[in-house]
Amino acid sequence: MAKQTVKPSKSGSFVGILVVIAVVGIAAIAYLANGKASKAVTVDPNVPAGAAFGYIRGDSTAPVQIIEFGDFECPSCGQFATVTEPDIRSRLIATGQVALTFYDFPLDMHRNTWAASNSAACAADQGKFWEMHDRLFEGQNEWNTQATKDPVSVMKGYAKEIGLEMSKWQSCVDEAKHLDRIKGNRAEALRRNIQSTPTFIIGDKMVPGAITYDAFKAYVDSAAAAKAPVKAPAKAAAK
Repeated sequence: MAKQTVKPSKSGSFVGILVVIAVVGIAAIAYLANGKASKAVTVDPNVPAGAAFGYIRGDSTAPVQIIEFGDFECPSCGQFATVTEPDIRSRLIATGQVALTFYDFPLDMHRNTWAASNSAACAADQGKFWEMHDRLFEGQNEWNTQATKDPVSVMKGYAKEIGLEMSKWQSCVDEAKHLDRIKGNRAEALRRNIQSTPTFIIGDKMVPGAITYDAFKAYVDSAAAAKAPVKAPAKAAAK
């Protein structure tokens, strides 16, 4: 049996139009009230990628060297940096067992992350990369894409908090002085086929995700054991 086509009445169409107008109006009001729409941070495509340049924390001669690829706007990276990393610093890095080198890997989905990488690189010029690193992750929900269209204004407050010389930092940020370095770190992540952030390279293992301290320590122990010298077998006693 053929299905009957039912045409909407004029009154039904009018009601539908009113509903659409109401929905659009509510969305517009929410946009204006919250100011959460974010414009992409402009990245000059003509700046070539420079050499990869990681930021090391710990002894460069530590028995286990760890590489982290992270995105400052990545929620999982923020979770790792604020929850797990403090234990790693106090229990593994401070004791000389490991050193951790951070490479920023700005992801396209995070429109404010380039500003964060730029701010951190400019803080590094004054010897305070890790202070800015920590502050960016602690305040991630204050400057991320959902929070503001002007992330640098928030990061300027962080720069003051950690005691940077502001004119130098601001000039560095405005000029995007280290854009080639950031692009170089991103290129290194792509070269290594890093698929997500955070991703760690611990020994010969590539470990994705914000893993727990215990899981991290297990990978460290495995890498340390693999590097330990093999003991020669004891000689048999002469008869």
